[in-house]
Amino acid sequence: MSFEGQPPAKMRLLRAAAELLANSAGAPVSTRQITQLAGVSAPTLYHHFGDKEGLFDAVVSAGFEEYVAGERDFAPSGQPLVDIRRMWDNHVQFGLNQPELYLVMFGNIRPESRPAIVADAEALMEEMLNKAAAAGQLSVQPREAARSILAANVGVTLMLIAEAAVDRNLDLSTMTRDAMIYAVASDQAEQNGNETSGKSSVVVAAIALNAALQSSHSDQLSSSELKLFLEWLHRISTSSTT
Repeated sequence: MSFEGQPPAKMRLLRAAAELLANSAGAPVSTRQITQLAGVSAPTLYHHFGDKEGLFDAVVSAGFEEYVAGERDFAPSGQPLVDIRRMWDNHVQFGLNQPELYLVMFGNIRPESRPAIVADAEALMEEMLNKAAAAGQLSVQPREAARSILAANVGVTLMLIAEAAVDRNLDLSTMTRDAMIYAVASDQAEQNGNETSGKSSVVVAAIALNAALQSSHSDQLSSSELKLFLEWLHRISTSSTT
């Protein structure tokens, strides 16, 4: 098989590994399978990645770098929840553009084994949600909101990937996205809605102050005072509606 005019060997190895992992259904992927698909010898794989596991790590790392670039590749609007919608749409589009890579990153889930890539993606979303919380736009803690939104985001993306391209209905993504954001948004953020978020203004204010204090590292309180204050705020923000 000729690979003249195709990408360098390192890139072919990354693509071959991603494709084989995505289609393996949990079965082992051998070095021979990878090198045959990439059109290189085993020493070439060892030269670039050390061993097969090093190649797999590089596949996930490269995928996450590209994913992060897509999530950050827009000018913030100054409206955190609007930016969360854009992050959601970027996530779905990334999965549809590179389904094999996406399945390696988010589809290979084992029982009671939470991939680091999921935690990293949650942290990226939580970063933006902290801004929403500080602006009084969340009715739940940013971390809880990030986990809920990302779980739905991944689920929708996997569902769309599984469907034939001609049958994909992206309205499903839009409806789920807006429902998830509405579920975590405060009344202040959803002023045009007819229903309330179910959280009192005191709880929303506590969440906002909690987020602001944690991000500002205020030196106006001692570490023990700040810790106690944050604990009180957390209790208020996770309490039942008063």
